[in-house]
Amino acid sequence: MNTEDKKLFTVIVFSENTVGLLNQITIIFTRRRLNIETLSVSPSAIAGVHKFTITTFADEVTVGKLVRQIDRRVDILKAYYNTDEDLVYQEIALYKLSTEAFVRMGGVEDLIRKYDARVLDINESCVVLEKSGHYGETQALFGELSERIGVLQFIRSGRIAITKSRVERLSDMLAAVEEKIRKRN
Repeated sequence: MNTEDKKLFTVIVFSENTVGLLNQITIIFTRRRLNIETLSVSPSAIAGVHKFTITTFADEVTVGKLVRQIDRRVDILKAYYNTDEDLVYQEIALYKLSTEAFVRMGGVEDLIRKYDARVLDINESCVVLEKSGHYGETQALFGELSERIGVLQFIRSGRIAITKSRVERLSDMLAAVEEKIRKRN
């Protein structure tokens, strides 16, 4: 497959918090020769349900097969894939800089305002900045800081995302299952 055919998809997986589940999911990605670009796991809005948010570059046919294979796992409640247009999403980045270089750098306040960054910590040896936003925004600040004064440490989180729809698609699925059970009883 040509890289031109690939685009970034966000795979969202709902499950109970089961030991070893992440390993099972990553094996499915590996078998399909897909790289996990970012990964974030947290409790969801539904009690007892965890949400895995995974990004990967693929074509739609491949990501569809991947999601169906993940969805068949016993421990998985439901898996979906989304494009950027379907989601509201962010990443967070932290930048550690030399305090001395930071203070000497001209236009510090303008830089912080330009990128809507926050100073999280400042001490004798280092300054830690935080920037939330999309990949391009956090990368742009990294590039400018690297060019101007150098970055001592840098870390970016995985994508966190919610769908633009009113509720999670899992909520709709669970409501339908409950309705079926109610009608049977």
